[in-house]
Amino acid sequence: MLKITDLHVEVEGKEILKGINLEVKAGEIHAIMGPNGSGKSTLASVVTGRDRFKVTSGDILFEGKSILDMSPENRANSGIFLSFQYPVEIPGVSMPAFMKAALNARRRFHGLEPLNAAEFLKLMRAKAELTGIDASLINRPVNEGFSGGEKKRNEVFQMAILDPKLAILDETDSGLDIDALRIVAQGVNKLRTDRNALIVITHYQRLLEHIIPDAVHVLYNGRIVKSAGRELAAELELTGYDEIKAGAI
Repeated sequence: MLKITDLHVEVEGKEILKGINLEVKAGEIHAIMGPNGSGKSTLASVVTGRDRFKVTSGDILFEGKSILDMSPENRANSGIFLSFQYPVEIPGVSMPAFMKAALNARRRFHGLEPLNAAEFLKLMRAKAELTGIDASLINRPVNEGFSGGEKKRNEVFQMAILDPKLAILDETDSGLDIDALRIVAQGVNKLRTDRNALIVITHYQRLLEHIIPDAVHVLYNGRIVKSAGRELAAELELTGYDEIKAGAI
């Protein structure tokens, strides 16, 4: 589904990613871990098309096609979803209106008829029940006055509505207490199928106790320096990144 080959990326003349190779297949969950400043969020931004970052070499293939020249909007409409580390508030824009516009934009991109109000309301209620989000939240302006946990639950709800092929969760566990983390993870797990894939960016093993990865990759100084199964996350929880850093020098 996603194949990244020898990806080099710079921002303002400074190289951030220094030859990333990564392949994620349908039905898989991959976790990316690493210390602050290692390039994790940069990788998420580049895959989703943020123009602040310049790809100097390498390629990103999504379903076999390069997306380097594709706009962020078209990447999203093609089925790539990013859950932000710090979701923003959009005062004055209701959740139903926001999500209906986003979903129908994607449907038009694929040559499908837009959903009418009644059809969308039925879908929204079904996804709210599936993800366990409080109905009071989805009838308010987008993220306005939400707690950190409510914003993250709202992003899982948005993910359920849009039904992406590839979802990237950028430190979705940041700022969550134990109960909120469990609720968010349960919502994510309910959306997993053999037709979609997930990349989880995190610092901590605790999220990976709820969202079980097929592979864990350590990103350090712009490179993936170690890959293994879920046991790698437990190892890092005990030892930290010192050994990884020493081996990468």
